[in-house]
Amino acid sequence: MQRIAVIGGTGMTGQCVVDYALEKGLKVRLLYRTEPTVPERFKSKVQLVQGDATNIEDVKRLIEGDGAVDGVCVILGTRNKLEATTELSRGTENVIKAMKEAKLTKLSIVMSSFLLRSLNEVPAVFHKLNEEHQRMLDLTKASGLDYIAILPPHIADEPASGYTVVHDEAPGRLVSKDDLAKFIVDSLEQPEHYGKVCGIAKSVKSA
Repeated sequence: MQRIAVIGGTGMTGQCVVDYALEKGLKVRLLYRTEPTVPERFKSKVQLVQGDATNIEDVKRLIEGDGAVDGVCVILGTRNKLEATTELSRGTENVIKAMKEAKLTKLSIVMSSFLLRSLNEVPAVFHKLNEEHQRMLDLTKASGLDYIAILPPHIADEPASGYTVVHDEAPGRLVSKDDLAKFIVDSLEQPEHYGKVCGIAKSVKSA
């Protein structure tokens, strides 16, 4: 893994993904919507591609740009908007299509651990967003890619402290943004997680 494409790299978790990838020595190509959202520290270190994940041509430019990418990280969010949307699933559909055209297979993509619970356990305010995450997951599972579907619980703005990953269940209710970012990047080279739905949470340290 030498170069990755990142979609959603200007949000809280996304910035941690870019920072960690750079620390790891990877080259990063970042899709961004508007100039003010790009952290100053990225501008000399990251290959920037302006565009929107809902536009297939923008996604193709990101993935097929100058220098081939080896994997794609998707951390699409709605900031704090909870109303019904199809932006995330349309973006996911475009990423899958562009990756297949470019013959890429490695995709790590973030959704929500609410998908690991029954609907009656999900607060009603999140139902519409949860439906969109389910559409993302359905598209990802049907993609035929070496995907890692990452379903974090509450993402805490705190330093890394170690994390646990399990398949098809939620191991806890909290994960550090830095730990989550590490797994988003590292999982691209961890075949044991390919084609899996991964729950992640802060490690429970023994007393």
